Order: sequence, then C-alpha cells, then structure tokens
Amino acid sequence: MGHQHSHQHGQLSGNRLLFSIILNIIITASQVIGGIISGSLALISDAVHNLSDVISLIISYAANFLSNKKKQTVHQTFGFKRAEIIAAFINSSTLIIIAVFLAIEAVKRFNKPTEIASDLVIWLAFIAILGNGLSVLLLKRDADHNLNMKSAYLHLITDMLTSVAVMIGGILMKYYQIYWLDAVLTIIISFYLLFMSWSIFIDSLKILMLFAPKGLEITAIQDEIVSLPEIDNIHHVHIWQLNDHDIHFEAHIEFNKDIKLSEFDMICSKVEQILMDKFHINHSNLQPEFERDDHKDFIIQD
Repeated sequence: MGHQHSHQHGQLSGNRLLFSIILNIIITASQVIGGIISGSLALISDAVHNLSDVISLIISYAANFLSNKKKQTVHQTFGFKRAEIIAAFINSSTLIIIAVFLAIEAVKRFNKPTEIASDLVIWLAFIAILGNGLSVLLLKRDADHNLNMKSAYLHLITDMLTSVAVMIGGILMKYYQIYWLDAVLTIIISFYLLFMSWSIFIDSLKILMLFAPKGLEITAIQDEIVSLPEIDNIHHVHIWQLNDHDIHFEAHIEFNKDIKLSEFDMICSKVEQILMDKFHINHSNLQPEFERDDHKDFIIQD
C-alpha cells in the first residue's frame, strides 16, 4: 500500500511538471518574439529567465522520474534516490547566478533607460503572469515537502514576480514615462531570488556533503543508546541524509559482556526502534563489539 501511494504521488508530480514545461516553452517563445518586435530588453531578459525555468523544470522532471524508479541493483544500491537532491542543487545554483545577472543588467538599464513599445510588453507580461501563476499553483503542494519541487516552484514564482515587475514597468512607461522603475523592481526581485534560493542551495549541498540532518541532536542519540544496560558506548558514528526523507545511521556498539547473536538481534531491534521513534532515522547499520582494541571516539577522524 505504501509503495503504491508513493508511486502515484510521483506520477502526479511528474504530470504537473510536464504541463508546466510545455506552458513555459510557449511563454518563452512568445516573450522572445515580443521582445524583438517591441525592442524591450526587459521582456527579453524575462524570456531568458523563463528559459532557465524551462531548463530547471526539465531537470526536475527527469529527477522526479528517476527517483520514482524503485529498482536497485548491485551497481546502484540506492537506486536513483539522490536524483532530486542533485536537481535541487543545480536549480538553486542557477537561481543564484540568474539573480546576480539580473541585478547587473538592472543597474545597466538604470543608468541608460530606453523607450520601448509598452503595449506589447504589458500584454505579454500579463500572459506570462497567468501561465506561471497556474504552474505555481500546480506545484505548491509538492514544494512543501520536496527540495526538488521547491526549487522548481521557486523558479516559477520568481519568474511570475519578474513578469509582474515587467508589466508594472510597462504600464508606468506607457502613461508616465518612468523608464527607470523597471530596473529598480528587477533589483528588488533579484534580492528576493537570492534570499529564497540560498536556503535550498545550502540544504541540498549539506545533503550531498553527507552532513547530519539539521536539527538532529547527535548527543541525544548517544545518550539514548548508551542508556540501555547492555551497552557501554557507541563510537565510529556516521549520520547522513540520502534525500529529503531517508536518514541513515551507522555505528559501532560496545557491549559490556560477550552476548549471543540472538541477544544482539533483540538489542539491535530496541536501538532501531529508538532511532525511528525519537529521531526519525529509518535506516541503521550497527556493528557489535566486545573488548575490541580500536578507537572509542564518538566521531573517528579518518
């Protein structure tokens, strides 16, 4: 039952991503043509930004597809479970690069504002807002619990906000000739983009670097396990995240007497239950030891 639910969820997410990809390809093509006709650098910049959305959505779609391939092999013992984290890292990295690029271009436009055919800019920006807004609604639910979907969602919502800025700039240029406002709004959006994408970049980087999950009290794990009467200490501990949901734990467990294998199995089950119930660690690998001459440090320096 659990497998069926997970597969269906991945399939629905994939369908939403595919629809968003098609929609953004149409928006990008329309903005490029409109930008050339109207002479609007802002609209072309928005189209470039939208093109990055298309690329990021394709990456997210591929990652979603791969991560839902459950088959694991002797050469791929984890399957493709890390695909979505890699996609989140790539997407958040490109978001940061795009934010810096947009800010630089906005400063240039602020110094040299140019007159454009504002009517076409307004209508194409409005269409982009509707298209990206629909894509944002489709991905909102998945973005709450999946880094890959969140990075794709942020790409779309940022592009929607960029289109809002372009449309507002177009309206003000049409009626008030305030040509510098487009650059100011673009700089504000760039800072917002940096702020929103930085946390995803750091979170995905930490997972790829095999850091312990954020908020996990490592010493509390030690205290809980050592509190069992049969255990003297735990050492050579490694804790890492495989993806958004899977946390792995491995350690050497020092017993205070020479127990039978059947006894170890019983104690091992207790430890696994503690790890799952109190720390949400769903995969553990425990190595039993008794009077073994090795380093007993909690974290071993390789």
